[in-house]
Amino acid sequence: METIDQPQLNTKTGYRCPERVKVLGPYTEAYADILTPSALSFIAELHRHFEAQRQALLQRRQQRRADFAAGRLPDFLPETAQLRESEWQVAPVPADLQDRRVEITGPTERKMVINALNSGAQTFMADCEDSLAPTWDNVVQGQLNLRDAVRGSISLDTPQKTYRLTERPATLLVRPRGWHLNEKHLLVDGEEVSGALVDFGLYFFHNAHELLARGTGPYFYLPKLESHQEARLWNEVFELAQWALKIPKGTIKATVLIETLPAVFETHEILWELRQHSAGLNCGRWDYIFSYIKTLGARPEYRLPDRSQVTMTVLNMAAYVRLVIDCCHRRGVHAMGGMAAQIPIRDNPAANAIALDKVRLDKLREAQLGHDGTWVAHPALVPIAREVFDELMPAPNQISKPRRPEPLPTAAELLQAPAGAITEAGLRQNIDVALRYLGAWLGGNGCVPLYHLMEDAATAEISRVQLWQWLHTPGTQLADGRPVVPELYRALLEEVVAKLRREVGEEHYTDLYRPALQLLDQLVLTDECADFLTLPAYELLP
Repeated sequence: METIDQPQLNTKTGYRCPERVKVLGPYTEAYADILTPSALSFIAELHRHFEAQRQALLQRRQQRRADFAAGRLPDFLPETAQLRESEWQVAPVPADLQDRRVEITGPTERKMVINALNSGAQTFMADCEDSLAPTWDNVVQGQLNLRDAVRGSISLDTPQKTYRLTERPATLLVRPRGWHLNEKHLLVDGEEVSGALVDFGLYFFHNAHELLARGTGPYFYLPKLESHQEARLWNEVFELAQWALKIPKGTIKATVLIETLPAVFETHEILWELRQHSAGLNCGRWDYIFSYIKTLGARPEYRLPDRSQVTMTVLNMAAYVRLVIDCCHRRGVHAMGGMAAQIPIRDNPAANAIALDKVRLDKLREAQLGHDGTWVAHPALVPIAREVFDELMPAPNQISKPRRPEPLPTAAELLQAPAGAITEAGLRQNIDVALRYLGAWLGGNGCVPLYHLMEDAATAEISRVQLWQWLHTPGTQLADGRPVVPELYRALLEEVVAKLRREVGEEHYTDLYRPALQLLDQLVLTDECADFLTLPAYELLP
């Protein structure tokens, strides 16, 4: 590791930085407790070791996208067939990750962290990614919150309530940003550092030893992977980080979200690359739908119907789930279920009962299929999910249950688009949700309750990428026969905007939603589907 005997004081920002490291974000004494010279040196070392490899993998993503756009389809890799067919298992997971029947997720905002840890869920995934808008304050304050949570000292006093941890909080996991995102407030050798390495590096550096002393460990979720080579990069990061902090190899455990279409064809390969550090796979359903559309593009045979019709029981989604569960259990590790995005409807008991029944049925499906746990977005859903899994999964997990006898899904089944209609209501909802989410995100909020669902970047991505697909796929029509063309999009957008302006007021609309509107137009009307809405949106954040 680089020596930091004489860190340099940056007189403009106040941070003491190692040579060739710059912190561009605003200074506070609390932030300086996280962005110490030693921590910055650790991140700089990760950057210098892995940035070239990260960039090469991002370039590989673009080449694959070009291949898919030219007509190639995702498929299982012939060169790794022997690995898929051979028998091997990943290393055992620690005791406090054996039972993960209910995982709650949410951003690293202080009250959310306390409430999630106290929710009664077995585990809490603290999210630095899809549910967190990566403003400088959100990123660094989130690390402060996680540091205090690890030590059991996190608290919050408000005029209405005092928040403290219970004696037995949930086990903590952290999801850093994906490989594609940079952190523009931190430069090493003049280059922006990977947001993934900032989130991982700060949390690991400050908390790994403390976590081990408390009988747990540094546990992570890895998002947006598109290949086993990207999993290999994470594994190499883990190995270097453990060596640098003198922690035994294999101490880190990470669950990979299978939330891209290319990755579902490489589940065994991903587990193999992380076999010493793996805690399983998760069916990240919303990002997976987004990736399906982005990968297969504007070909009519892969056009999806309204988002509400792409349920987990349609053929391609059911095939994806079956494949992930079978892979995980064959390799001796957890297969986690997906998110229940519903939130309580407090002012309408009848509607609330319907929403909660949907959650119960979804969790029942997951437990019956063999998932070893599930996700919820709100503490009120923890008892429902817990009740279902307690009844159907009395053991800590279902890994040892016999594998299902039916044949595994084929590539054709994984790629088959579900039948269904595109409606004006579905088109309008996508416009509305995408615009409202983008406006909130630009205001620093990455987790937004909209129409009784908790929307994050993944669900907003479905909305905007469906708009793009419908506008660019030849022959797209509404159920009533009207063609989906830019003129129809603009007419509905005008109605959505008029309603929104009345709701939020002209000043708020001008500050946040007008730039959001311009960004939405850019994303859905351009000929090429943008990789992620967060990339251009991040440029608009301070």
